[in-house]
Formats: sequence, structure tokens, C-alpha cells
Amino acid sequence: MSGGPAGSGGRAVVVTGGGSGIGAAIVEAFAANGDRVVVLDRAPGPDTIAVDVSDESSVRAAFAEAREKLGPIDILVNSAGLLTESPLRDMSLAMWNETLAVDLTGIFLCCREVVPDMQQAGWGRIINISSQLGIKGGTGLSHYSAAKAGVIGLTKSLALELAPHNVLVNSIAPGPIETPLVEGISADWKRAKMQELPLGRFGTPAEVAPTALLLASDPGGNLYVGQTLGPNSGDVMP
Repeated sequence: MSGGPAGSGGRAVVVTGGGSGIGAAIVEAFAANGDRVVVLDRAPGPDTIAVDVSDESSVRAAFAEAREKLGPIDILVNSAGLLTESPLRDMSLAMWNETLAVDLTGIFLCCREVVPDMQQAGWGRIINISSQLGIKGGTGLSHYSAAKAGVIGLTKSLALELAPHNVLVNSIAPGPIETPLVEGISADWKRAKMQELPLGRFGTPAEVAPTALLLASDPGGNLYVGQTLGPNSGDVMP
């Protein structure tokens, strides 16, 4: 499934939030495909570059280190995210701002780091992890839903800017997935959500990762421009 610049011996891939959950499954999928993968994550690890995606200087330093390891970045997967829960009437401004900073501004900052190299190379793939809640909304999750809707809008706009350079930008909007990210959400919310799903269950990270591999593949991903693909157990049917 490998694509990428001619003559590449395994594409250079950066995955933010690659230390757990969906991001970790995506890392495994690209590594199994023969790509060279660097993980950026807030949690420290022996093979992880530490980053706070909401902090501009941290993002710049992390991507500089990633380029030292890989050279120019061919593929960026933005999977870092934050999920908390609160009714809007009780939500603090701090909670709202933190979610927007990580889940939306963080993707902007990371995309900005790779765009110049991809434009110069005339090839690149950017895959942003959104959520089905960015399409349909969610009770107690107005901040998260707003951020993820913003990711979809950012993806479409950047796709229009970069498609003439053969840099394709798309998003994935998973439904509820069994990851550490959802552990902090109330059991009542999760029970109610599961009853809404036509498939009757949450997904797993391994069921989402192949979508990222598809979007980065050649020829399989070559016609996806500004699209949002939804492995979501039937929660959203656009």
C-alpha cells in the first residue's frame, strides 16, 4: 500500500498522540506497512518525542527533532486529543479553552509545521482525527464537538489550499472507540450512546487505523481531497 515520493525507501510519518488509543494503532499500521514512523505524544516514552500540541514552541521543537530523525515529513497524522465532559451551563472557560487548544489549535500548529516541506516535495498526506460528534454534536460535550467540527472545517480549507501541490488533506471522524480517551466519560453517557448505535457496540483502535492507511496509500487514497471518513458504528450516515 505504500505510496509517496518516487524512490522513497519507506515514507516518513509523524503521528501525534501516537502513544495510546487510535494513535498507537495507526503507528502500528504504518510501521507494518514499512514506513518510518516517529511518535509525538505528551506522555514520555523511550521512542517518543515529547510535545504539548497546544504550545507553539513545543510543537516547533518536536517537529525539528522529528525531521532530524526522518528528514522531510511525508505524512502527518494528527491524533492527539483531549476529552472531558460537562453541561455547558457548568462549563468553565478554562475547560473550554483547554479543549479548543488541544483538539483544534494543536492540529493547526502541527499542520503548519509540515506544509512547507510537503509543498516543496510536491507530495504529502495530512490526516486529521476528528469525531462524529463534530458532525452531530453530543450532550455534555459542546466544547469537544465544537473543536472537532472545527477540525473538519480546517481540513476542508487546507485541502483546497494544498491539492494543487499534490498534498492531500483529509479527516477521520470515528464514533465511540474503546480507548483511554473515553475512560473519563460517565458510564451513563456510554450506555446511552451504545444503545444509539446501529452496530450496537463501540469500535476498537485497530478498526480505525486501516482508514488512515487507506488515505495515505497510492493509488487508493489519491482521490480523497477534503473528505471526512466515518468508522463510527453507524452513528452518523452522511
